[in-house]
Amino acid sequence: MTQATLNVPNISCGHCVSAIESELSEAEGVTSVTADAATKTVTVQWDAPASIEGVRAILSEINYPAES
Repeated sequence: MTQATLNVPNISCGHCVSAIESELSEAEGVTSVTADAATKTVTVQWDAPASIEGVRAILSEINYPAES
């Protein structure tokens, strides 16, 4: 299992948190997602076939791009 915490500056409210957690949790291989509006972070755990690139792509697609 792999884990990463990403800075996502567009997180501003509970709706943002729900949208991110819902979308990422549906990705194949993602085992855990926690978004936090206060710290503007998303912590994701995953197994193959998911990847950090895939997580970043999903965040960008839903208008919550992670900082590099």
